[in-house]
Amino acid sequence: MAFGVFIHRWDSRYNDRPEEQYQFPSTYLRRVEACVGDSIIYYEPSKVKDARGYYAMAKVQQVVPDPVTPDMYLALIEPGTYLPFVNPVPFNGPHGLVEQALLNEEGKISGRAQSAVRPLSPADFNRILDLAFDANEVVLPRVDENGFQEEQAPFEFEQARDRVSYFGSRIVRDRIFRRIVLRAYDERCAITGLKLINGGGRAEVSAAHIRPVEANGPDIINNGIALSGTAHWMFDRGLISLSDDLEILVSRQVNDLDSVQGFINRSRCALPPRRPSERPHPRFLQWHREHCFKQ
Repeated sequence: MAFGVFIHRWDSRYNDRPEEQYQFPSTYLRRVEACVGDSIIYYEPSKVKDARGYYAMAKVQQVVPDPVTPDMYLALIEPGTYLPFVNPVPFNGPHGLVEQALLNEEGKISGRAQSAVRPLSPADFNRILDLAFDANEVVLPRVDENGFQEEQAPFEFEQARDRVSYFGSRIVRDRIFRRIVLRAYDERCAITGLKLINGGGRAEVSAAHIRPVEANGPDIINNGIALSGTAHWMFDRGLISLSDDLEILVSRQVNDLDSVQGFINRSRCALPPRRPSERPHPRFLQWHREHCFKQ
C-alpha cells in the first residue's frame, strides 16, 4: 500500500466522481493498484481556471475494469472517506514545492509532475495535510519538521495513516463541511439571500447536506448548500426543493404559501456559489426531489 496523487479537474472528460470513482487508462494500472487500501490526494492542475491545486483526499478501496469503456479502469473510493481540504494547497507555494519528491538531483521539477497518477511520499502527504487544514477549525496531531510525532512516533507511513483515521470522526468532518460550504456561499443563505452575523461574529447560517449523510450523502461541496434556520428546516422536511437549474420549488403542502413566497429571494432561484465547480450537482438535487420533496 502507498499514498498517491490523482490529477482530476472538475470539467474532466473522464467518468470521474471523486467521492465515488476515478477512471484511468491501463498505463497507470500498477500505480493505482499500489494505492489500494491507502489514501490518495486529488490535485487540480494550474491550467484549469481557478485551479484548486491539492484539494481533497480519499481512500482507494479497489480497482476494477471499467464495465463500459474498453481498456479503462476504475479506482473505487471507499464510501465516506472523501474529504475536501479547508485550504486548497498550491503546487508551488510561498515555501517552495509541496511535493518535494518531484525534485530531481539538480533540484528541478522532474517529468513525473506531469503524470496523472503518481506516488506520494509520507513526508509530502503530511506536508500537504498541514497546509490543508486550519488549526482553528481542525486540530491535527502534532508533527515535527522531520515528519514525526513528539512521543514515540511510529514510522512515517503509520503516522500519516493515523492522521487519516482522525479525519474519520463525524465531528471533524462536520466542521470541515461547514467551513467549505459557508465559504463557497459567502456565509449567505442560498434561499433567502440573507447574510446575518450574530453578536459573536458567527454567521447565522448552516451547511446543509442535499442528500443526507444518513442516506449515504457524501461530504462534498456539490452535496452542500448554505441555509438559514427556517430554510434548512423546510428543506430537510421537503417543503422546499430545487430544480437542476436551482429554481426554488415550493411544496403544495405548505400551509402559508404567501409568507413562504415572501421569504424566498426575489430571483426565485437559489443563489449559487461563484465557482461553477461548487454548484449543487443535479444527481443530489434529483435525489432530494425524489426522496424528500413533498409535491
